[in-house]
Amino acid sequence: MTGRPPDVTDESAEVSEEAPAGSFGDAAAEMANQPFETPRPSAPQEPTEVEGGDQPPATDVPDESPETPTPSPAEQQLAERTADLQRLQAEYLNYKRRVERDRDLVRENATYQALAPIIEVLDNIDRAREHGPLDDGFRGVAEQLERVVSAQGLTRYGEPGDRFDPTIHEALSHIGQDPDVDVTTCKVVAKAGYRIGDRVVRAAQVLVVDPGERDETPATEM
Repeated sequence: MTGRPPDVTDESAEVSEEAPAGSFGDAAAEMANQPFETPRPSAPQEPTEVEGGDQPPATDVPDESPETPTPSPAEQQLAERTADLQRLQAEYLNYKRRVERDRDLVRENATYQALAPIIEVLDNIDRAREHGPLDDGFRGVAEQLERVVSAQGLTRYGEPGDRFDPTIHEALSHIGQDPDVDVTTCKVVAKAGYRIGDRVVRAAQVLVVDPGERDETPATEM
C-alpha cells in the first residue's frame, strides 16, 4: 500500500498568512524616518533622611600633614646639654644677685654699727651751738666730724614745721593746738633724726601740735 505524503502545501499557506504584511527592510526605513530624541539628564536625587533625624556619620579625612622627623640621638644630646647650660647660667645669675644683696646688707649694717654711737656726739655739738657760737678750734673739729659722717651716708633730718610722720618721728608730747596748721605738725625738735639711706638710725624726737579752729569772727571797730 502506497501512502500519500502529507499535504505540506496547506500548512505553509497558513504560516504565510500569519506573517506580517511588510518586510524587514520596510520596518528599518520606517524607524529611520522617525526624529531622534536626545535623552534628558535625570534630576539629582535628594539625600534620604535617616529615621529619627540623625545624619550618617561623616567619614574622617586622613591628615595629610607631613610628619615631624624624629631627631637623631646626637641632636637629642645637644638639646639636653643646651638646657643644662641654660639652667646653670640662671642659677649663677641668681647666686650673683644674692651675693651682691648680702654684701650691700653687710656693708649697711657695718656702717650702722659704726655711726650709731657718734649720734650722741653730734647731739652734744647741737646743744653747744644752742648756747652760743663755737670756739674756732672746737668748731673746726665739729664741722670735720659732720663732713665725715655725711660722706658715709648718715643724713640728718627734722625741722620745726615738718609734717608729723610716725615712721620717722617720735612724738614726746602734744603741746596744744595751733590754728595755723592743717595737720599734726612738729612744733619743737628736741633731737634731730638720722638715717642711712631709707633706714632710720634714730627717729627725730619732737613736740607736736594739732590743728585748731580758726577764729573767723571779724574784729569790731571801736
